[in-house]
Amino acid sequence: MITVEKLLFLRNVPLFSSLASKELGRVAAVTEEVIYSAGSKIVTEGDYGDAMFLIADGHVAIVRGDQQIALLGPKNYFGEMSILDGEPRAASAIAHDDCLLLRIGQRDFHEILARHFHASLSIIKTLCGRLRSQIH
Repeated sequence: MITVEKLLFLRNVPLFSSLASKELGRVAAVTEEVIYSAGSKIVTEGDYGDAMFLIADGHVAIVRGDQQIALLGPKNYFGEMSILDGEPRAASAIAHDDCLLLRIGQRDFHEILARHFHASLSIIKTLCGRLRSQIH
């Protein structure tokens, strides 16, 4: 993906959709493209996380123990909890099919949150929504 493609993609990811173009450019600059083939483990439950991932193409299964708890598609993201609180990952992520992901490292992610209130608020809302869905 070239930077313009990343910008267009990020503009449609709820986490970053409220950011101005200049801010989106900074986010695009720190993302790293990674490709996983179907069945590949992306992150492992219990490991300490140092990155979060945005799904550009493909689907990712989120698995806790032996149970799939979610199947995420394009414009979704995962891994943000572990890099926020420093705790081990709550679930594994496995490529359901071939995937193109954008990886954001922990230091870059923290910098984004420190500089961009809207991104911080979006993360908080997402986490609250995920917690509420687990309660019901």
